[in-house]
Amino acid sequence: MAFNTIDCNKKIMMKSDAAQENNADKVIVIGGGIIGIASAHYLNKKGFDVTVIDQGAIGGGSSYANCGYICPSHVLPLAEPGMVKVGIKSLLNPLAAFKVKPQFRMAMFRWFYQFAKRCNHQQMIEGAYHLKSMADDSKQEFESLLTGTKLEAQWKKNGLFYVMKTQQGVEEFLTTDHILSDHFDLKARFIAGAHLTDFDPALKPGLAGGYLYENDASLEPLEFIINWSKNLANKGVKLIEQCQLIKMNKRNNKILSIDTSKGEIKASHFVFATGAWSSHLATELSCHIPVEPCKGYSVTIDRPAVCPEIPMLFPEHRVGVTPFNNSFRLGSMMEFSGFDTKIPSSRIKQLYQSAKPYLKSSLDIVNEKPWYGWRPMTWDSLPIIGHVPKYDNALLATGHNMLGMTLAPSTGKLVASLISGEPHAIDPKPFSPNRF
Repeated sequence: MAFNTIDCNKKIMMKSDAAQENNADKVIVIGGGIIGIASAHYLNKKGFDVTVIDQGAIGGGSSYANCGYICPSHVLPLAEPGMVKVGIKSLLNPLAAFKVKPQFRMAMFRWFYQFAKRCNHQQMIEGAYHLKSMADDSKQEFESLLTGTKLEAQWKKNGLFYVMKTQQGVEEFLTTDHILSDHFDLKARFIAGAHLTDFDPALKPGLAGGYLYENDASLEPLEFIINWSKNLANKGVKLIEQCQLIKMNKRNNKILSIDTSKGEIKASHFVFATGAWSSHLATELSCHIPVEPCKGYSVTIDRPAVCPEIPMLFPEHRVGVTPFNNSFRLGSMMEFSGFDTKIPSSRIKQLYQSAKPYLKSSLDIVNEKPWYGWRPMTWDSLPIIGHVPKYDNALLATGHNMLGMTLAPSTGKLVASLISGEPHAIDPKPFSPNRF
């Protein structure tokens, strides 16, 4: 994809004295996914000279083809009671939607040990409170971004619909609904099975019921990040693709510059929004970054003739569907399989098979686009946002688990506030790298 970045690479290579000495307000954001672009936006608003670099294409990672949910209803952490048992059972089931593949890595063993310690009700609720504060802040920012700046993103505010096939599924989800309602004021509208086809004619008759969270929203993620990036480029933010970080040049407690595949870049602050790859920076940054890659899949096809009008999740089969203007996306799976780059045909087939019990459409495969991405998972389900302990001009903005799109604006605001030294409405302490 092309951005208005004329002569950006030449500018980086220039060695003028003025360019080297005047770094006081320059920020380099490493990572051009949704978190990096959000950070660049709010830093630019505060008057910083911002450059975003990415080892691939802007928006080419997990921002590329996820389901596009903006979902406060999803604030309950993955570390919840019963998840350890689910993970162990997955070892024997190659088609488990939540799958842990055996890997002999000490970092992964430690990650799962810490994760297992947090799979209890008390810590689940505590973590969700912190995530809810960010999700609420982000939702307000999305409203402003997608109305004030008129970014094209297929923004829809018609909620997220959790649909159950069986009565047992309805009753089991009722526990989750009560937690969201009682603790977080996230109230759903229950629609009984007999009324589901009236609510959305794309659903099959005979389903048990569904919970509609009307405060949720959705957008087309790649369209959003491309248009947001273009908007930032027009405001002077420099966006440099295919630019790989090679080395950090440090002195005492500061990073002075970074060497990249396109030259040396100097700045006053460095933001590392590197998603699932963040743990690779742990040695260089002299801090623990417990982020594990968790693989998810999606497949996008042409919009079917009988298509849902609202994004839906089918919890019993662990699959989500999102209708866009001209396409339709199914997404699911959580595979702890390291940086595995394969897209098994069995997984894509599983997406179709998981959705078919709910939808009238036969989901004809037209212009099929399979995809995978790595979610950056932390063991406490909270993102890592804050100054790196050893280097006071370096910040981490990573580890957003399954909520990168939902939490992006709030993360960007927090990053900008931490760098500018201004107060922020959200307490940064729960997200600090110092907690590890």
